Amino acid sequence: MTTFFMPMIPPTSTHQQQGHTVDKHGVHHFYKRNNGEAEAKLAAHLMKHIPEQPYSGAVRVIVKWCYPRKAKHQDGEPYTNKPDVDNLCKALFDIMTKLHYWGDDKQIYSAVVEKYWADVPGVFVPVSYTHLRAHETGAYL
Repeated sequence: MTTFFMPMIPPTSTHQQQGHTVDKHGVHHFYKRNNGEAEAKLAAHLMKHIPEQPYSGAVRVIVKWCYPRKAKHQDGEPYTNKPDVDNLCKALFDIMTKLHYWGDDKQIYSAVVEKYWADVPGVFVPVSYTHLRAHETGAYL
């Protein structure tokens, strides 16, 4: 198992988000936003925690995105602003795959993703892997 905390301001946009404009004729145009800076920041932090060998087998990942607390929020209060957790994890898991945390992100059989307001911003990530089957872990299908 690997557990690490990346002290940083988590991204508030992801590569999944699209921009939108309407031209003078009323035609809607969608485009991909360039979020290379946010992804580069995540990659720089993740490089410090690359395992010696890529995880093999089934992988379980827990991700806690901790956003800087604002005055009206409490430390540990759920963060319900954008971006969506699925988009955050898509970017994170894609970067972790490129950095060889595992062979392919299809190995992730369980992902728990949470967003919080926090006094200490960053991303907390425990990664574990197992070769056990559901009935051996007490999990029910």
